[in-house]
Amino acid sequence: MKITTQTISAPPAQAEESRSPSNVLAEPSTSPLIAQPLTTTTRLAFSVRESAQMLGVSEKSVRRLISRKLLRPSRALRHLRIPKKEIERFLDETLVQ
Repeated sequence: MKITTQTISAPPAQAEESRSPSNVLAEPSTSPLIAQPLTTTTRLAFSVRESAQMLGVSEKSVRRLISRKLLRPSRALRHLRIPKKEIERFLDETLVQ
């Protein structure tokens, strides 16, 4: 019985670089199964945390603004949601001239 062996050459180094995880993550995904993040233009309302991040303040500050009635949230749902237009109104009314 004769056993034959075959030598398999390694792929070139350039091909290995193109398969590295950093290059794979840098490419935008076109797969329909991966959810794309929502942009602020498509959202109508934001949570207290998201509103705080957008305004650059703490969540506690946003809750204080709500309690002082400077920011009006929607209470139609179980959680507080602050409409996009309400955030814009608040910023417009509190502009320093």
